[in-house]
Amino acid sequence: MNNYHFTLPKNGTEMDKGVIQMKAMRLHGINQFTLNEVEKPVPKGSEILVKVEACGICGSDIPRVYELGTRVFPVTLGHEFSGTVVEVGDEEDRELIGKTGAIFPLIPCLTCECCLTGNYAQCKNYNYLGSRSDGGFAEYCLLPSKWHLVFSNNPNISKESLSLVEPATVAQHALRKGEVKAGDTVVILGAGPIGILMARWARLFGAKNVVVVDITDEKVNFAKSRGLQAVHSLKENCKEVILHLTNGIGADVVIEGTGTSNGINTAVECVRTFGSIALLGNPHKDTTISLANHSDILRKEIILKGVWNSYYLDAPVNEWRYTVDMMDEGNLVVSDLITHRSNLDHLGTLFDHIYERKISICKAIYSNSK
Repeated sequence: MNNYHFTLPKNGTEMDKGVIQMKAMRLHGINQFTLNEVEKPVPKGSEILVKVEACGICGSDIPRVYELGTRVFPVTLGHEFSGTVVEVGDEEDRELIGKTGAIFPLIPCLTCECCLTGNYAQCKNYNYLGSRSDGGFAEYCLLPSKWHLVFSNNPNISKESLSLVEPATVAQHALRKGEVKAGDTVVILGAGPIGILMARWARLFGAKNVVVVDITDEKVNFAKSRGLQAVHSLKENCKEVILHLTNGIGADVVIEGTGTSNGINTAVECVRTFGSIALLGNPHKDTTISLANHSDILRKEIILKGVWNSYYLDAPVNEWRYTVDMMDEGNLVVSDLITHRSNLDHLGTLFDHIYERKISICKAIYSNSK
C-alpha cells in the first residue's frame, strides 16, 4: 500500500473581509493542473455544501488533465466522491447536516426526452460535477440539491468506500446491460478497478464462472490476489481458455472494458452463439474489428449492448441505491481496491506518477481524513 500522505491541509482559512478560502485542485488548461485557494461556496436555496471526504481518480481524469482538457476552464476535477453535509441553503434540509453519503455527479436538465423518461445518463443538455462544474478534488463541494446524495445506513462503512460507489455502480450497470444471470459464464476484458468490481457483481448475480482478462502482469496478479480467475492475454490464448472452461461453447456474456481493437476482437471470439457483448470501454483511436469477427457477429447472432454510466431513477432499480445497500450488507467489498492515497497538497504529484507510469495502481484516491 502506497500512501501520499504528508501534512494535511487545513479546512479553510479566514481571509480579509471575512471571506473563507479553501483548497482545490483546478484544471486551467491541458497539463495545467494546480492547487489553488478559492472561495468556499455558500449554499443557497436547495443547494447543499459537503465537506469532501474522499474522491477517486477515474481513468478518464488522467487524459482529461494531460491530453483532452475539459469544456470549461478553470474547473475543479473529481467526480467519484463522498461527502459530509456541513451547510444547507434551505432550513428544511438542516436534518441532513452531519450525514455522509456518496455523490451522484450528473446534473441532468430534466426537460429533454431522456430525462423525462428517467434516463438521466442520456441527457441531451447535462452538467457534471468534476468536469463541467466544480467537483470533488477540493475541501468542499457545492451540490445542486440533496437529490445528489445517497446515504449509507451502515455506520461502519468507511467514507473512502463511499467514494467508490460511482465506479461500482458503473460496473453494476454493465452487468445489467449484459443481462448476466445465474449460471452464466462471464468474461470481463480489462482488470482495472471497474473490471474487478464487475467480477464481484457477476458473482453476486449468480454467475457460475467469472474470468477477468488483461495484458499486464500487475493487473493480472492483482486480480488473482483478490481471488479472481485471471488470464494474461499476451501469454495465454484467451479464446482457448474460455472454450476449455465452457466445453467448447463460449462465454454467455462478455463485458468489453478496454475500447481497443484487441478487446473487441477477443470479445467476439470468446462469446458463444447467441451470446451478449456489453461495450463499456471508451473507444481508442482507430479501433477496428477483423473481417472474420465482423462476420461472426452476424453468424453467431451476437447481441451487442452499449453501456453508458448508470441508472439513477428509483423504478425499476436505482442502481446507486442498490450499490450502497450491497455495501451496507457486506456483500460488495470495495476498500481493498484502494492502493494509493493522497491529500490535496500532493495530489498533483500522484497524478504525474500515474500518467508517467512510475507507479502501478488499482484505485488511487484523494482522502480528506485527518
